[in-house]
Amino acid sequence: AFTSDNLAVAHEILARYPERRAALMGTLWLAQREFGWISATVEAYVATLLDLPRSWVEGVVSFYTMYWRRPMGRTHVAVCTNLSCWLRGAEDVYEAVCRRTGARAGEVSADGRWSVERAECLGSCGSAPMIQLDNDRYVEDLTAESVVALLDRIERGEER
Repeated sequence: AFTSDNLAVAHEILARYPERRAALMGTLWLAQREFGWISATVEAYVATLLDLPRSWVEGVVSFYTMYWRRPMGRTHVAVCTNLSCWLRGAEDVYEAVCRRTGARAGEVSADGRWSVERAECLGSCGSAPMIQLDNDRYVEDLTAESVVALLDRIERGEER
């Protein structure tokens, strides 16, 4: 169950929409922030909270890649490897992320600090290559060296 603060936020989200179903994505986003990922138990909880069929919740979670269906690292790194990023060095950025974190696409590092994935397109073709951190922060114009420096700063707590 949500903390009392997040339950209040969930009710605020619900109040914004004339239909409960419209609040589903925002409520799932809130759930992922609180629980770290969307498990089957969390899907059932959100369905009950919104009084929606569980299949609707599962359909949204399985369609959108922003909802994680397994535990992730404390910091999640999605490396765009689509054509524009690839042409500008995304593979070097991806390999640098993997070496620095000790995790490859689909994995969580042994210490639980990092998870890594390849992203099909993160919509920043003009400033490629780029990564997305924790679903909500974009970092663009990267090189292998600059991404390692960024991950070092994050690990030291100098950046989020």
